[in-house]
Amino acid sequence: MPLEPAVLADLRAAAQAQLPDIAALRHALHRTPEVGLHLPRTQALVLEALEPLGLEVTTGTALSSVVAVLRGGRPGPAVLLRGDMDALPVTEDTGEPFTSENPGVMHACGHDLHVAGLVGAARLLAARREEIAGSVVLMFQPGEEGDHGARLMIEEGVLDAAGQRVVAAYGLHVLSALLPTGMVTGRPGTMLAAADTVHVTVHGRGGHGSMPHLALDPVPVAAEIVLALQAVVTRQFDVFDPVVVTVGKIEAGTTDNVIPSTARIEATVRSFSEDVHRVVPERLTRVCEGVAAAHGLTVTVDYQRGYPVTSSPPGEAARAARLARGLFGERAFRDAPQPLAGAEDFSYVLQEVPGTYVAVGATLADNDPRTAPYNHSAQARFEDGALAVGPAVLAALALDRLSDG
Repeated sequence: MPLEPAVLADLRAAAQAQLPDIAALRHALHRTPEVGLHLPRTQALVLEALEPLGLEVTTGTALSSVVAVLRGGRPGPAVLLRGDMDALPVTEDTGEPFTSENPGVMHACGHDLHVAGLVGAARLLAARREEIAGSVVLMFQPGEEGDHGARLMIEEGVLDAAGQRVVAAYGLHVLSALLPTGMVTGRPGTMLAAADTVHVTVHGRGGHGSMPHLALDPVPVAAEIVLALQAVVTRQFDVFDPVVVTVGKIEAGTTDNVIPSTARIEATVRSFSEDVHRVVPERLTRVCEGVAAAHGLTVTVDYQRGYPVTSSPPGEAARAARLARGLFGERAFRDAPQPLAGAEDFSYVLQEVPGTYVAVGATLADNDPRTAPYNHSAQARFEDGALAVGPAVLAALALDRLSDG
């Protein structure tokens, strides 16, 4: 049964009441950011924050994860809530009073809000423990920023941490731009893209820059490959199921009059359906090899799979929309007209169990969401007020799904 309006009102009020404490935790996390899979200081802060709640807590082996199980007062299924913990190798330039104390590392993607918000959701749920029929698994995950931390936690058993496979999983991401603080957005189907990386090495033969006919110059071939990759995404893929290829690095040579023997290209590849995600490697590889062969050169293509598409079943996406509107009003939820081209390793979880992933606005009140520095920027700043929204949404998702039985 859907949650009663009175329950949603209580969650909203409780989330607002705990905001100062949750914001203080966020500031502590922000001061001590860590990168990758091993986050000992972050893990210690999480364990300290969870200790008063009386949860069943375990830590990871291959990574410094934290898994906490909240048992309800009555038997029932289990659901999962997730917050990612890692920061980015970015030198902070925000001027915040709680700015990073770890040089060259910053919570530029808002994961400090995710961790604090999941602790906040745990507090909201613990206060209603006796009313809960089932269990809630709290997944505090390192290594989202390219290290496949969610996949590692699945391998270590997070989906079965309650003694049974979770029946649903929910997560969110805060945005320092695009949305005003407190607004929630989501959509059925694809919410975030798949993200792969392709490394192309063009093999030629070096020589003197004045006599290119005696060499096999890889540089113009690399340039042609860059342009051909842009053509392939518009001519071999449906415009309504697109592919994005962005070449971020080209490297060749040492000086102006020497033809190098190799040239290298690195690109990110984004796709929005698993059907396309399956065929992209072969098509891009074929183009690279064909262009090189036309000039009498060869290539080595190293196509590296990244995160899959993050997708929600329609029913779970509708649940998130209904609860966000029930908590904060009809205008609090905005249907996302199209997916975001970012990627998320929560996709690994949603490949295993149904659930949904939403975005929550955290733009500073005096900033325009259209022009504010976006996530991953050294100037990205996040509004603490979002921590009165995210925890309530996560707690409501868990309670609502468990009420289904």
